[in-house]
Amino acid sequence: MTVSAEAYLAVVTETIGRVAAEQRQNVADAADLIAAALRADGVVHAFGTGHSEALAMEIAGRAGGLVPTNRIALRDLVLIGGDPADVLGPKLERDPAVAHRLYELAPIRPQDVFVLASNSGVNGAMVEFASIVKERGHGLVAITSAQHSARMTSRHPSGRKLADFADVVLDNGAPYGDATLPLPGGGAVGAVSSITAALLAQQIVAEVVARLIAAGQRPPVYLSANITGGDEHNAELEARYAGRIRRGS
Repeated sequence: MTVSAEAYLAVVTETIGRVAAEQRQNVADAADLIAAALRADGVVHAFGTGHSEALAMEIAGRAGGLVPTNRIALRDLVLIGGDPADVLGPKLERDPAVAHRLYELAPIRPQDVFVLASNSGVNGAMVEFASIVKERGHGLVAITSAQHSARMTSRHPSGRKLADFADVVLDNGAPYGDATLPLPGGGAVGAVSSITAALLAQQIVAEVVARLIAAGQRPPVYLSANITGGDEHNAELEARYAGRIRRGS
């Protein structure tokens, strides 16, 4: 396989098509879970670490997305919890202990639902967070790479992985190591997990909105803040969830 923009496009196109076909039912199941939570006045909390944070950004607080959404991030420990900035680092996601602090800092209610993203699905903080979510009785959707996770040993003391806790698991279709175009000297370029995770996130949102419309509800959906009337529209909807959704961190 050559290394080129065209080769990467071919891989991405094939992967998107495969993920869309194979995950159709899981997307529907995730949408059912989330729509039920929203009808019960719940909020969707999205959490991802590393590049999987991009998935949380697709779910929470963007144009065309659902307003009752909240993004959880490791930096909440500093920005909300008051911890020193030096706690942040590339290996923080491996520490199960931070999950308890993140859950405590988030504006969570019993009827809320969670979408957690981790390509590997094995890091301690994410696995522990998933464990807490289920212990507290919340619905949980996980987005992960089935192939990558299967080849990894859990970094959580329990030996369990993110997918083990989820009510619905969506496979982002990424290969082991994420990158897709092999290099002659070893290694590879062209990661795909962010692209397929974004696809799954947007498909889930579309299906949730379809269910709300079918139930006779007006979906609480953001307009772009960069169009006329966007700020006013969004502020009115956000006011319904005051204190429950965070923006700007």
